[in-house]
This record gives sequence, structure tokens and C-alpha cells, in this order.
Amino acid sequence: MESFQRGEQYGRVKGVKLVEALVDGGRFLFTTAEAQAAGQRLGMSPGTILVTLTELAKAGWILRLRRGLYATTGSLPGGIELPAFAIATALVTPSAVSHWSALGHHHLTDQIPRTVTAMTTRRVVLPTMRRGGRTGARHAWAVGTTTVEYVTVNPRRFFGIEDVWLDDRFRTSITDRERTVLELFVSPRHFGELGEALGVLEEHLASLDISKLVRYGVAVGVVSVAKRLGFSLERAGVDAVELEPLRAVPAAGVLVLDPTRPKVGHRVAPWSLVDNLTPV
Repeated sequence: MESFQRGEQYGRVKGVKLVEALVDGGRFLFTTAEAQAAGQRLGMSPGTILVTLTELAKAGWILRLRRGLYATTGSLPGGIELPAFAIATALVTPSAVSHWSALGHHHLTDQIPRTVTAMTTRRVVLPTMRRGGRTGARHAWAVGTTTVEYVTVNPRRFFGIEDVWLDDRFRTSITDRERTVLELFVSPRHFGELGEALGVLEEHLASLDISKLVRYGVAVGVVSVAKRLGFSLERAGVDAVELEPLRAVPAAGVLVLDPTRPKVGHRVAPWSLVDNLTPV
């Protein structure tokens, strides 16, 4: 029994030294291969390193994000907890913080969502999907205290991404201010209704690069988004000349302003829209 306890203590000391070596190398987020390299420099065998990683994760000293990827926690000296946004973009690549999370980051909403939302071009199969669940339910990836929801987008819509520093150690990818606003018009159902987008324009129009937002509205390649955005910007007071690229997008038939509401309202011929937000 005593020899077992000594062996267990020895293993823990080795584990602490392994984490310290990774942290000293600036690796607060690390792969199994990186842990193997650091451990072998400490004289640990490949098998021992794998067992040590498992034990460290069980003890809560490191966090297993997914197979082959780990992060430090604040449980060991020198270790720190990764920001939630950094975890979100590390779990799935390529990905970028987006939707409600990006709105909050850019101070375009007062709502602080508990779940991090990120867009990706990949189809993500989350652990909750493998276990089944309610049809139509939103699935999220829970890692430690961080919960992430991924929205899969067409690769041609994965643009307007910038890298931002979250603190002096971590940076992550996030939709820029204008791409974040555009998403309000691309997927209004995700935000409840189009009213959220109109509210953002009303309150933050002066802080937006309108020419960039218009370019994005054309680049996304969806007629209804171009018309919806153009009409809303015009209503917010943007000069018609700046909106001409959106107006020039050809439309077949009449579209609806807010797809979350009944298709009843005033016809807005210049934008090929039915305004179903303004009371009839």
C-alpha cells in the first residue's frame, strides 16, 4: 500500500512538471504530440505521458477539449484558464466567434449570452448529437464551464473575420463589426426576428463602416439579404447613392422583409420587398 502511494505521488509530481514545462514554453493550449515532446525531454516514456494526461484531466488539473487537445486550468501553479472564446475556436477549425457572442464583443448588444456561438464551414457532430435528443433541439459542446454552439455556413459566407487579442496571451478569430451586423440580416431567426437588426442600426449606425457593410451584403450572394439590408439602411437614413450596389442586385418576384413574420404588409417596389414590420 505504501509503495503504491509513493508511486501515485511520483506520478503526480511528474504530471506537475509536465504541465510546468508546457506552460514555460507558452503552451496553455497543447496537443498530445506537444505533451509527448515536453514529457520525453523530462525522461518520461510515451506510455507514461498518455497515462499522466488522463490522470491530470481526471483531477481537473488540465482540461481535455477533445481528442488530442488539452488546455491548462488555474489548478496548478502557472496554469491559467483559457478564455471561452479561445476554447470555442480551438475546438473546431476553421471557426470564428459570431452571432450573439460577436454582438456582445463589439458592444452592439446589452445581452450577455451564456453560450458562445461560433460559425464554421464544417459540419460539426457534437457529443450531444451522438447521444440523441429532442428533434429540432439546439446542440452545444460543453467543455468545463464553457458551452459552445456552432453554426455551419457556406464557405463563401465565411468572410469578414478578424483576429483579436483577448488578453496578453490569447487571440482568437471573430466576425468583424460589419460582418456581425450582416448576420442579423442573413439569419434573423437565430436572433428572434429582424427587429434586433433594426435596433442595432438605429443605435450604432454611426460606428459602422457603411461601404464595407454594403460590400458584405452583396458578397454574401443572397438576394433577400441584399434587399433586406438595403431597405433597412435606407430607413435608418443612409444616403441612396451608398446603397446602389444593394439596389442593383437583381430580384425575381417580391421578397418579405422579416421571414419570421406573416407575409402581409406594404409593398416596397424599389427594394422588391413586402414590409411586414410596419403596421398596415
